[in-house]
Amino acid sequence: MTVIALVSAKSSGVTTSALAMTLSSTRPSLLAECDPAGGTLRAGFFQAQITAGTGLYHLAVAERAGEDALARDFADHLVRIDVSGHRQILPGLTDPAQAPALERSWPALAQVMRVLSDEGGYDVVIDAGRLALESGRLHSTLTPAPLLHGADLVLLVVRATDQSLALARHLTEPLRNELTDRGTGADALGVLLIEDGPRRPHEVSDALRLPVMAALPWEPDTAAYLAGTGRAPRKLNKSALLGSARTALGHLQAAASRRTLHQQYPPTKPAPAALPATAAPQVAGVLQRLGQGRVDPRV
Repeated sequence: MTVIALVSAKSSGVTTSALAMTLSSTRPSLLAECDPAGGTLRAGFFQAQITAGTGLYHLAVAERAGEDALARDFADHLVRIDVSGHRQILPGLTDPAQAPALERSWPALAQVMRVLSDEGGYDVVIDAGRLALESGRLHSTLTPAPLLHGADLVLLVVRATDQSLALARHLTEPLRNELTDRGTGADALGVLLIEDGPRRPHEVSDALRLPVMAALPWEPDTAAYLAGTGRAPRKLNKSALLGSARTALGHLQAAASRRTLHQQYPPTKPAPAALPATAAPQVAGVLQRLGQGRVDPRV
């Protein structure tokens, strides 16, 4: 259905926002924790109940044996967070030192995400973490750039504070250039606003020269639970954060659909295609293996 990548200039609630969207999706959903600086869900939300034997790094190892090996192993490294398996998580790296091993694997993983969305009907939310730049471009090792190139939308997560806006401002132009040159176009870029501060959406949009595509309320109790630092609030499913995440996801899906329709009538200079239109058969085969994920015993 939709591939959405969340990024930030500094810790702004990317992982919590991505998890809230995944939990609130009304369709099959996957959260891929792809922050090269390391994942936090394993020690946080999962309370260390998921071992290092499951997760992103092992897919990089599998990719060395061939794209078909990555596709074959992909489902084995997903963790179900509901009994039906409609919501699943790919846990991230346990050590930032593992990041260089993923540099050559990002394109294959981006293709798997595309297959899950286009052929499997999944909403895919990618936690791409904090962006790193090198000579004005996205760092090839410290940023999963191919995942951003293939996403329908790339959202810069910011808090409604002057400090957060100041940190995010220097990323907007490099991201625009990256998505124009290698992705699906600069119009894929927008802001996910965390309403933790005094700045209003129009002020954020003016400051960053980007549209605020969605907003989430600041709800400390639910955020603490999702981060693994607090207990589940009473009536979790009725929390303002999850309700707003569901609404935000709907708005983002609609925005992605509008972009897709617009791209069916290409401009004079078409945006470069980030990924092949048809996935290789061995990659598409990952859909047949998604029923073999592990169940999180806490849920």
